[in-house]
This record gives sequence, structure tokens and C-alpha cells, in this order.
Amino acid sequence: MIFFHPRWPVFYEDNHLLVPYKPAGVIMQRDIPGRPTMDELAKAWLKTRYGKPGRVFAGIVHRLDAPVAGVVVLARTSKAAARLSAQFRQGNVEKRYLAVVEGQPSRESDHLVHHLTRRGRSSAVASDAAADTQTAGLSYRLLATQGDTSLLSVRLETGRRHQIRLQLADIGCPILGDRRYGARHTLPHGCIALLAHRLCFSHPTRQEEMCFETPMPEGWPWPANEAPAAPPLWTIEAYLADGLVLPGEIRQVDRN
Repeated sequence: MIFFHPRWPVFYEDNHLLVPYKPAGVIMQRDIPGRPTMDELAKAWLKTRYGKPGRVFAGIVHRLDAPVAGVVVLARTSKAAARLSAQFRQGNVEKRYLAVVEGQPSRESDHLVHHLTRRGRSSAVASDAAADTQTAGLSYRLLATQGDTSLLSVRLETGRRHQIRLQLADIGCPILGDRRYGARHTLPHGCIALLAHRLCFSHPTRQEEMCFETPMPEGWPWPANEAPAAPPLWTIEAYLADGLVLPGEIRQVDRN
């Protein structure tokens, strides 16, 4: 299945779920003027696919930061939304990422635990646990190095705001392009080299495990060893440059 563009995949869809690819630059839900959102796009796609004249439900049950690309799941019913949200909240979802970082970690693999605190729209690592901090955990494995950058596989254990970005920066390996958290280099359109690569959860009605993976998108700053013939594009800007026309009710990307 495709999602508005031949190279924008839908990995799975049924009466309860929609599992599309999210390009970098698309936000999950409205909070930034001038940007399309995944829930708006999902509703427009479902209306077109099924010829629905009225309102369509597409519930957000988790989030990816705007500059991050990868696999996401949306709920098509309120029951599915409640059950999927509970899985994310209870830590029963497998979330694996690929990250290109500046430098090389001192250990080839490690388990990181930090205490994070919110600071406006950003977060920070706290020295100790306190009433206003949240514990964040992840495991990483070094896959390869290339010049002064490294490719890591990251398994997320909690879902704190910006936690992968913060925790990797704290060990001296900020994500490529992530100037907010210490990266030296920028990437086009404010993107960062973090990809939500694999997502596994239990189907909300059939109770069977479902796993979905996305290949490295075209344009992502690491060469893919076995790239498919037509991988997804990395950014929403790349789709627009390749002829994507967003539905009329969706706000166009503000390039300024």
C-alpha cells in the first residue's frame, strides 16, 4: 500500500490499525503552524481510500519528534486507541531506532539510565533523581563507524521526551544534525539522523504480536548495505520535490 506517493509506504492497515511511514518534517499532531500532521494525513487517506463522506477517526497513541522519520502506528477506533496507548504507557511495546551519531561511544554496547527534567520545549539530564525528574532507560549497540560518525542500534525502554537525543549526547555522541543537544553539524531542513526502525506491539483485538520495520530512507546520512529498489524518502520536503501533492484540506509545508 502507498500513502499519497508511490514511495511513501503503508506497512499495514485493517479495521483497527494504520501503520504508515512518517517522513522527517511531519509532526504527529497539530502544534506547529504550517506543518502537515500524521493524524490529518491519516484521516484524509482513509477518507479517500474508503470514500467516507463524514468524519474519520485516526488516533495518536505515541509520538515521534518532528525531525525524526520512521514507523508509526495510529488507531482507527477509540477501543484500539485505548488498548494501544496502554501498551505504550506500560512499556509493552518494542521500539528500536537507528542513530547516526557524532564520534564513537567508548563501549560497543551499553545500558544507559538517566534522570531527565523538562525545560520548556526541551529536556535536560539531571545529576540525581528528584521530584521533577523522570527515569529514562535505553540500550545501544555499535553497528559501524565511518570517519567521525557511528551507526548505533538503540532499544528504547521508556518514552521520555527527547530521551535518545539526550542520553546519547550525554555520553559524548550527539545525534548528527541535533544542534539542540550538542551536535556540531546541521542537516537539511532541520532533520536529525534518528530513524524509528522497528516497532512491535500486540494487536488490540487479536492479541497477536505484530512487528514492522522500515528500511533506511533515501537521503539518510548513512549508506544502506541492502537497500530496496525504491526505499522511502527521508523528508517531507523530498516527497514534495518528487511531485507529492497534499490533499486540499492539509496545510502545506512552510519552507521559510
